[in-house]
Amino acid sequence: MKLQTNLYLKKQTNNPIDYASKIFLLGSCFSENIGDKLSYYKFQSKQNPFGILFHPKAIELLIINAVRQHKYTEKDLIFQNERWHCFAAHSSLSSTDKNEVLTNLNAALAETKKQLEEASHLVITLGTSWVYRYLKEGTIVANCHKVPQKEFSKELLSSAEVSEILSNITTLLKTVNSKAVIVFTISPVRHLKDGFVENMRSKAHLIAGVHETIASEAKSFYFPSYEIVMDELRDYRFYDADLVHPNKTGIHYIWEKFTDSWFCEASRTTMREVESIQKGLSHKSFNEMSDQHQQFLKNLEKKKKEITAKHPFISF
Repeated sequence: MKLQTNLYLKKQTNNPIDYASKIFLLGSCFSENIGDKLSYYKFQSKQNPFGILFHPKAIELLIINAVRQHKYTEKDLIFQNERWHCFAAHSSLSSTDKNEVLTNLNAALAETKKQLEEASHLVITLGTSWVYRYLKEGTIVANCHKVPQKEFSKELLSSAEVSEILSNITTLLKTVNSKAVIVFTISPVRHLKDGFVENMRSKAHLIAGVHETIASEAKSFYFPSYEIVMDELRDYRFYDADLVHPNKTGIHYIWEKFTDSWFCEASRTTMREVESIQKGLSHKSFNEMSDQHQQFLKNLEKKKKEITAKHPFISF
């Protein structure tokens, strides 16, 4: 008896991910989930220097400013709720110290440029096509930072606008890195605060815009994380208590699908070795002084030396 519909995912034979790859992730909170998995398995990966960015316009602005080496100054900041913020960045970069915010913003921008230049794979996760425009300046913001809603207008990017933004991103990337592969994906997290119908419209515009882009851009691909959750994991047992965010089981399921389609077999072997070490490091002994535990530690140290000999960038 078949109790689940399954997506067929084509195995990527050109430009697969391995331990020599340098992976840069930008976008919504789901990119953090995948980024954390990559970090756990000790891949060469970096994620969201500007914090979580939910919509394509915010990601485009980050890449524009990084490529053009923009310098953030006090005029780019606002003061709200006793903290300094930047409309282009997530609140994780905010602070009560104005100079600290500027230092962090410019360091993150420099890090973004470095990662764009070095990346073999750029993974962009899009969360929503709803955006907020700051009426005072007429600019679309990445984060409202709890500034009163009356100071913004809410707009829905069309699929054509999404496609134009993503095409601009691919063009910008080529100016600093012509070899990188771009993997687009849509976050399975539903933005129900926008409304149920509005969320579906938003996701539809993102999906249509992405597919329009990859149809015309070489080295651009789509990974269907949204469709995997909607069509394969059609059950709330794969969600957190908020019934919006995928839980650990749901995230791991998508991770397995991602590795099945994008990772080469040699890397998957190394992943199993890394996982064995990670589990060993988290092991708690009832008797740390026992001969058995001391032998366990020696074996663990041997495994670490063997894997770092093959991949010197790995550290535990």
